[in-house]
Amino acid sequence: MSTNRRYTVLAVDDEQGILHAIQRILRRDYEVILSSSPLSALEVIRKQPVAVLLVDQRMPEMTGVEFLRQARDIQPDAVRILITGYSDIDATIRAINEGQIFYYIQKPWEPDELRLIVRRAIEHYQLKKDNERLLEELRQANERLAAENLLLQREMEAEYTFDHIIGKSPAMQKVFHLLKKVIPTDVTVLITGETGTGKELVARAIHYNGPRKHKMFVSQNCASLPETLLESELFGHVKGAFTGATRDKKGLFELADGGTIFLDEIGETSPEFQKRLLRVLQEGEIHPVGSEKAIHVNVRVISATNRDLARAVQEGKFREDLFYRLNVFPIHLPPLRERREDIPELVYHFIRKYSLKMGKRITGIHPEALQRLRDYDYPGNVRQLENIIERAIVLADDGMAITPDLIEFPEIHTTDGAPFNGQGALQLKERVEQMERYFIERALQKNRGNISQTARELGLSRMGLHKKLQRYRIDLAKYKLD
Repeated sequence: MSTNRRYTVLAVDDEQGILHAIQRILRRDYEVILSSSPLSALEVIRKQPVAVLLVDQRMPEMTGVEFLRQARDIQPDAVRILITGYSDIDATIRAINEGQIFYYIQKPWEPDELRLIVRRAIEHYQLKKDNERLLEELRQANERLAAENLLLQREMEAEYTFDHIIGKSPAMQKVFHLLKKVIPTDVTVLITGETGTGKELVARAIHYNGPRKHKMFVSQNCASLPETLLESELFGHVKGAFTGATRDKKGLFELADGGTIFLDEIGETSPEFQKRLLRVLQEGEIHPVGSEKAIHVNVRVISATNRDLARAVQEGKFREDLFYRLNVFPIHLPPLRERREDIPELVYHFIRKYSLKMGKRITGIHPEALQRLRDYDYPGNVRQLENIIERAIVLADDGMAITPDLIEFPEIHTTDGAPFNGQGALQLKERVEQMERYFIERALQKNRGNISQTARELGLSRMGLHKKLQRYRIDLAKYKLD
């Protein structure tokens, strides 16, 4: 181990000739301090750091072993070497066993032997110091990480307080009342509501304000993966369980042990998956794919769906026993059109959020623009309103207010080709289906019928996209290349 630093060696011997010989041999590589008195040498190590102590065993004031015993209390990191005669070998062995010395040199010694032993002692000393430095750096890094984690935890808790779930309408006050009741408990929650109503935001609020907030919150969209990958993602797998499983992988249930797991779009899962999930909820155990070993987990389950699960149970599309397991404490999030009085507050919230994010000073919104926003039906709910405001701020000039011309609603065509602007007399379910079909068809047209690319763009699995093609009776052939 090389170093540019000159370490200090303290040589203690009552014979001046031996001290001078040690100095001649070591002075080229080290700072050498000589002392013929053990008592004086103890004063030296009380005042300055020493890397190596090179001490004779037989001295008038005290033995070398006794000196090294006292020196160890003063500088425990210094490497202790004893110079001993043949007759002192028993005392030397006892000292080694007691941990008082690391090396010994037996008289008469050769210069090369001394150089080698001292060099190894310096390497030992340097390695120990490097390890101590690294441990201290690791301790400081862990302290910083703990502080950053605590800060992040507090930021997450602040991010998902009720202040970030905006709404003074009676419909939202009912939601807040339910949240206050369920948050302190460990009860399983089912959040229902249309797409874009903020189901994951509510799930996070339950976690970060509840008793499990110091543990993990993990989220999985159950419609975004095919069944086999979904099982692996949630329950984990062992090496060799399937092609591509090159190592063991922990599932989200295991990662969330002690915390909360959020299962979005639970209504899109298959009967076989529902059976496995039911077993997890009943037994509190998971079985990684390809393993017979059961892993106990303690996880709070919050699920969400934009479907009518009760109707799905009646139609045989969702397991009744799983429905009752998930629907212990239902919370329904109202669509934005049913709480129009909350729109202004949401608008100003999003203006503040995206003005800050984009570094713009937006002074507000014109009354006419705000009225346009209040009159719209929002098939995409709060998420759609947020997107509209974000776009308006991108277009708005710094220091100005949002004007009506900056408010743009998507023009979507119904299945018969007629324009649909979200303000017709259709039921919401029909409107959502129209939007969904429109975006699927547009993506298929763009990608010339490529299922994989279309699914990626829409955030769906291939299986999920195929289900929607069947549901909306979309003819894939007309989008493919000739």
